[in-house]
Amino acid sequence: MNTTAPSSRPFPAIKPWWQAAPFALVLLFFFVAPLLLVVAVSFWPSSEYELIPGFTGRNYATLLEGCGNLADPCLILRTYWSTLQFSLMAWGATLVLGFAIAYFLAFHVRSTAMQTALFVLCTIPFWTSNVIRMISWVPLLGRNGLVNNVLLGIGLVQEPVEWLLFSRFSVVLAFVHLYTMFMLVPIFNSMMRIDRSLLEAASDAGASGWQTLWNVIVPLSRTGILVGSIFVLTIVMGDFVTVGVMGGQQIASVGKMIQVQTSYLQFPLAAANAVVLLAVVLMMVVALNRLVDLRKEL
Repeated sequence: MNTTAPSSRPFPAIKPWWQAAPFALVLLFFFVAPLLLVVAVSFWPSSEYELIPGFTGRNYATLLEGCGNLADPCLILRTYWSTLQFSLMAWGATLVLGFAIAYFLAFHVRSTAMQTALFVLCTIPFWTSNVIRMISWVPLLGRNGLVNNVLLGIGLVQEPVEWLLFSRFSVVLAFVHLYTMFMLVPIFNSMMRIDRSLLEAASDAGASGWQTLWNVIVPLSRTGILVGSIFVLTIVMGDFVTVGVMGGQQIASVGKMIQVQTSYLQFPLAAANAVVLLAVVLMMVVALNRLVDLRKEL
């Protein structure tokens, strides 16, 4: 009887690589290749009627033209500053609103069925397109809209409020409406993982509700807060539809600038702008990731 152990083969060792190969190919074809193409096009020369494969830094020089004087910022710096303001305002509003809703669902709704029902209720606006949800604000915030009619009717204002629609306020409001769920979901997921015995221990130690919230719940929810922050900041930084519709085509953003450059067939310039935007967003993500190591927390 042969008791010799079967010889080891290299095939089982590489089997996991074969399992990951389909996903790697999809990622390579649909993400890495288009990204590299955008980077390549950003260095192409161009004329009014053709793209010329080659290498030039003129597109980046055009973007940064006149940016040497910080006292009078150039167009791209003003646009990035405006976009960053939108991102920070939307991030702050969605963080407060998403955290409050997630806290209520996780700690004040005891029934799992009720949690599910309320969570589904929060997702109902996502059953329609973003454009429809944005347009729904027009009858409410317009000059002759419901909000202005109510304010005029109760005598709080003497004439319609102009800044409710097609303004920075309406853009931020639309961002909060559209993207709060991207903040709520990861925070709620983190809160549901918190051991409830920790809350009881904090209460037994004499901690007040606010102390428990700040010293126990917030630190243990930081992974969800970070993930939601990355979602909201990255989406708002590149958004151009919301800014165009709710800003009345009068407010600049980086995404809107790229969209306009593309519509005028300035593809190398738009690609260079997209590369700069990608670099800025990656720096924001790296800065956020330094606060919490997602690889350890997830």
